[in-house]
Amino acid sequence: MGTPDFAVESLKALVEGGYNVVAVVTMPDKPMGRHGSVLQPSPVKQYAVEHNLKVLQPEKLKDSAFVEELRSLRADLQIVVAFRMLPEIVWSMPPLGTFNAHASLLPKYRGAAPINWAVINGDTETGMTTFMLKHEIDTGDIIDQVKIPIADTDNVEIVHDKLMELSGKLVLKTVDSIIAGTFTTTPQEEGEVTAAPKIFRETCRIDWNQPTKRIYDFIRGLSPYPAAWTTLNGKSVKIYEAEKVENQEFGEAGTIKTDGKTFIKVITADGMLNIKVLQLEGKKRMPVTDLLRGTKIEENAIFV
Repeated sequence: MGTPDFAVESLKALVEGGYNVVAVVTMPDKPMGRHGSVLQPSPVKQYAVEHNLKVLQPEKLKDSAFVEELRSLRADLQIVVAFRMLPEIVWSMPPLGTFNAHASLLPKYRGAAPINWAVINGDTETGMTTFMLKHEIDTGDIIDQVKIPIADTDNVEIVHDKLMELSGKLVLKTVDSIIAGTFTTTPQEEGEVTAAPKIFRETCRIDWNQPTKRIYDFIRGLSPYPAAWTTLNGKSVKIYEAEKVENQEFGEAGTIKTDGKTFIKVITADGMLNIKVLQLEGKKRMPVTDLLRGTKIEENAIFV
């Protein structure tokens, strides 16, 4: 059960490993285009169709027709990767249970955006966790974990891709241990819980009154999507890449320093950031040097 590209890696591992995948459950096709007349299948559905797998796309997971069809498949085990919260009638169905592959080292970063928040918070490691489902989301007993380092230069896309590659291997390891009956589980430490709530547009607004490193981590934790943003002269500016500046120039936070040709630096609470890649409202994403060839950015203008 899954929807985005991240879930495809686990499905691919199962198919290529020769496991009997009786069905794939994913979101309904998404309306696209000006009038919503074109339906876009999820990456998981695309892969499933290409490999002649049965696909179920329920609007509601408690729908009786869906539940009965799922039950008729007589699956021994259900696997969830990047999908919706399941009702008990679904996750309790198979005799071997249902496990989830989650992109964090639980109990850290329970929630919808674990990879983003790990980078935003400046963590130096993260990982994948498999755990058995129960009523409360992301709270089940841990089966297995694998860790990876987060480099200071990694953005969320890089960390996402590293975890995606690991996820398929961990899912297979977990499936094999469940089939063999050799797996053990460990309850999550409630005292170590941190949250990874869904990210909205306002979540992504840069506060230039924060320390340099905090803003630097914030930018890479939202790059390339949905992207950290600020405003200049009332227009939105997305910032995709920056670097910390050792030489400091103090002043009002958000103040721009530029030579008009090669750099845009911004004053923070305790120093400066050098902006490398950005996107002005109505323009394409581009390196600062390219932007400054065709757009004048005023010295001492202020990002708000």
